[in-house]
Amino acid sequence: MAILQSDNLIELLTPKQNSPDFENDLKIFSVRFNKIREYAAVVSIPDNPLGNLHFAAPEVLSYLALPIDPEKCLIHLNTFHARKDLDDFLRQAKGLRIKYLLCVSGDGSQRLARLNPADLDTDVETVTSVELLAYIDKACGGHFTCGVAFNQYEPMEHEMQKMRRKLAAGAKFIITQPVVGRDERVLELAHFGMPVSIGAWMSKRIDLLKQCLGVAGENIPADYDPLENLRVLRATYPDYGLYYSLLGFNRDWNGIITH
Repeated sequence: MAILQSDNLIELLTPKQNSPDFENDLKIFSVRFNKIREYAAVVSIPDNPLGNLHFAAPEVLSYLALPIDPEKCLIHLNTFHARKDLDDFLRQAKGLRIKYLLCVSGDGSQRLARLNPADLDTDVETVTSVELLAYIDKACGGHFTCGVAFNQYEPMEHEMQKMRRKLAAGAKFIITQPVVGRDERVLELAHFGMPVSIGAWMSKRIDLLKQCLGVAGENIPADYDPLENLRVLRATYPDYGLYYSLLGFNRDWNGIITH
């Protein structure tokens, strides 16, 4: 089962807002964007990853006038936005014909505003991806096809319960945290009958991987080999797509990205 028109999703970061050479970073972004397109993969653009301030994807894509294939572009959107900024983000994305969004609760920072429940006319204590999904559907009239994240390192019963709430709120696809080897919790996602892409960590920087995973990252082997792990992922999860994080753009992707 598929929604996006490629099983390969490749992560691409926008320039940081404190970049010392913004214009050069924009050129690099363009080159990398086009390389992903050459491999017929989906460009996947995070929203302030790890709580670091980056320029918003719609702003960068619009400024550079890049050729966007609506079926091969995925933009992340988290809950750390003021209501006006959220509405601007959605309006700009819709204007660019962006179709796919990944809705996540996100990583916070004191520098980032966070949506209040009153902003979305809801009475929950904290806005999560569930409320974000509902708001996007209501505000945008079903224009976007939204997916959600799955963290297989959280307590399983709780995470599966959250996933059922996300799917009930309208999520149409799932992307996991980076997967190392065979994980029965990830295999269980097939029961939901939704398209799944599993995180493939493509760097030997396990310090960054551990930062992403928190306590769960303590079990990552010191000799982690991203290419060997990729081979295992393909063999273990043949019906799932792959979400490539920290894939080096200066390396040859032949043999890594399958068309």
